Amino acid sequence: MKNKIIAGIASFTLLASTPFNVLAESPQTVIQNTQLEEKEKSLFNSEHYDFVKYSQIEGKLNALGEESNRITIEKSETKSALGQDMYVVTVSDPSAKGKFGYYKGLRKKMIQSPEKAQDFIDKHPDLKVPVMINGSIHGTEFVGTDAVLQLIERFATDNDEQTKTILEDHILIFNVTANPDGRIGATRFNGNGIDLNRDFITQSQPETEHMVDLITEWNPMVFLDLHGYVKGYGGPSKPGLIEPCTPPHNPNYEYDLYSKWAMSQAEAMEASIVGNKADYENTNTETSKVDYQNMEGTYIPQRDDSAGWDDYPPIFTPMYAMYHGAYGYTLEAPTNDWDGVQWTYDAVMGALNFASENKTEMVKDQIEVFKRGVQFDHPFHKEGHFPSAYILPNDAQDQTATQKAVAHLQDNDITVEEAKKDFTHNGVTYPKGTYIVPMDQAKAGLANTMLWDGEDITEDTPGMYDISAWNLPELWGFQAVEVTSEDQLEVKSNEVRVLDSKGEVIGAGPYAIPNTSVESVSLANQLLNNGHTLYRGSDGTLYADSSAKSELQTLVKDSAVTISTEAIPDGAKEVSAKKVTILKDGGINKAQSHSGTKLALERLGFQVVEKNPVQVAEEGVGDSDVFIYNGKSNLISYDNSTANREFGLQDAAQYEAFKANVETFIAEGGSYLAIGAGASHASIKLGLSDVEVETGGSNSNGIVQLTHGESTYTAGYNAADIGFVYQPTWYSNTDDMEVLSSYKDSEDFFMAGHWKDRGQAQGKPVMVKDGKVLFIGLEPTFRDHTDYLFRLVSNAIFAESN
Repeated sequence: MKNKIIAGIASFTLLASTPFNVLAESPQTVIQNTQLEEKEKSLFNSEHYDFVKYSQIEGKLNALGEESNRITIEKSETKSALGQDMYVVTVSDPSAKGKFGYYKGLRKKMIQSPEKAQDFIDKHPDLKVPVMINGSIHGTEFVGTDAVLQLIERFATDNDEQTKTILEDHILIFNVTANPDGRIGATRFNGNGIDLNRDFITQSQPETEHMVDLITEWNPMVFLDLHGYVKGYGGPSKPGLIEPCTPPHNPNYEYDLYSKWAMSQAEAMEASIVGNKADYENTNTETSKVDYQNMEGTYIPQRDDSAGWDDYPPIFTPMYAMYHGAYGYTLEAPTNDWDGVQWTYDAVMGALNFASENKTEMVKDQIEVFKRGVQFDHPFHKEGHFPSAYILPNDAQDQTATQKAVAHLQDNDITVEEAKKDFTHNGVTYPKGTYIVPMDQAKAGLANTMLWDGEDITEDTPGMYDISAWNLPELWGFQAVEVTSEDQLEVKSNEVRVLDSKGEVIGAGPYAIPNTSVESVSLANQLLNNGHTLYRGSDGTLYADSSAKSELQTLVKDSAVTISTEAIPDGAKEVSAKKVTILKDGGINKAQSHSGTKLALERLGFQVVEKNPVQVAEEGVGDSDVFIYNGKSNLISYDNSTANREFGLQDAAQYEAFKANVETFIAEGGSYLAIGAGASHASIKLGLSDVEVETGGSNSNGIVQLTHGESTYTAGYNAADIGFVYQPTWYSNTDDMEVLSSYKDSEDFFMAGHWKDRGQAQGKPVMVKDGKVLFIGLEPTFRDHTDYLFRLVSNAIFAESN
């Protein structure tokens, strides 16, 4: 096995200068790839090696494509956030090449007629099944893509029995580098600052959409997501990590079917790694403390631990793939070097050999997931867990959130229907055209994950690896009415084929633009940015005069927002286009904490400028109306670690300059928003307020009930409404300040998620205004996900800068 690895490395070195000929579509592609400013390393990695650069990948693939008739190379039509190409390589034996449409069709039949599909498998045990391998979704985890390239070379060119057997049984689909921007810039996140391995329910990023398209296109039997770097979880004898996970497990999985195979397949990967331990170089053992040559295994969370590495949230790539019936695994290599590449390569080979040995029964159990959905038979779930359907009513004035949800569900292989006539359920009459999600369908688990209320799992586990609640209806702003499993809708319906998203402008003006959604606020901002004068009422409605009619008619065509004629109320205040500056987090602790807010502001239609802490210290805030801090508190520190240092301030003089410039901005009438725990703490350190900041645990998060006061800051929301917290924050010493919103004063104010010792926040202020400084203890723009809460920020921008 060592010879194989070394040969792969050597050949890729030789191929580095291969011209971009097979895949190049135009000279522009060559220019793009040869002029990239590519980083050589990340300071967050403890080891460094000469990994394959993004600009070399296309040439390597081209050369293999010329050499082998087993390989199909495609550029996705979808580009990365920064416009880079994403490559999909499919490897099969030549007999299957050219029949991919046939195999994809068979995978679709598994969903449509699972019982027949199981019978087909019994009669055709030689059927090839797809396995998907995802390379380096985190850009700094370089070994994943390097292992993918070696695996592609092996399966494209080798003729040993193991290689031929695996190709007889499988079609291998490689997403070569899942995050081109991150590989180029040596960042964990993509060019928009989003961690793609947290985006699989939101699907806000093009790279995520690309991966979802691949998964729904192929419905792979096994999904392997290649990461790094985990060294110490299993102690010195068990470097690296291979899932399955610790509890809690999401209750919408058919987890018994996954568990039937997952541990055995993980141990097969482990055995493959350990079986080749003599071949590892131990290049960095002195510094990494990873002794590959003496390893006894690897850390498998479900086997080796009780909590701490869960698969509850469907935001991770393999967990998302599990809802499509895949046996999904995260593989975390121990080190950032060629030994880490070999560990990953060996793990994948172990998974593929296991899949070959157990293919027939594994794929039949995958189909069983779909059969349970179609037959509404979930034997290992609590009675009543799955409703029989969801009703998604349309808002008469603003259908954007509901239509976004319907399109999202359809993109995820979930059937949505619309009523052919009016119908009544639980005393409520719904009109013809109302959307319905029937739950007797193959991917009912994913549908329920996206539409259910969630649950409070605080008592189920000591802590969570990431978020514990993501309720799309609440956080996107549409209704999902649950039809219990005991009830059945008596209505004829058809599958939704086309979404009519055309809005309407009614009357001759003036026009009332409702404060109801991201899209409605964006419409108003587009008018403002184009020079129109608008007026804002106390309820947040924005009014335009009749001169805006033509432009509004163009804008609403794709928005599903109805704009009606309505007189401008007395007391409405004139508003102009607002300039917003946001403090940029370049990547402290490998994350860009401000990115969700930046994307939210752009979607809301604001003019947004990013300034990093050094720029604010040297230049000030500029001519902006509003300055927003939504990031870690150590953005204003000048005592950061070596890896974090470039993203914060550099010395005490810069800190004093930053502080003085922010104070000057506020004194001259600028408005300052501190969003979240880190910004709140930093703002107190800067001396901007005497409010006292209190926070929950750093991994506490979820959906909360709020009590809003009557103010323009909470316009468009109900007095009793919801919010989202991530490291929950609240405030005290607020007697001389305006409390705009509080956590509900009730023991049940926490609705879903994980938050220990939350009682201390009950009834406490969560939005407080102190002069021109506004504190928001929620995360209203979290990861570009919480659309329903974005308007808390747009309200603040318009209200603060009147």
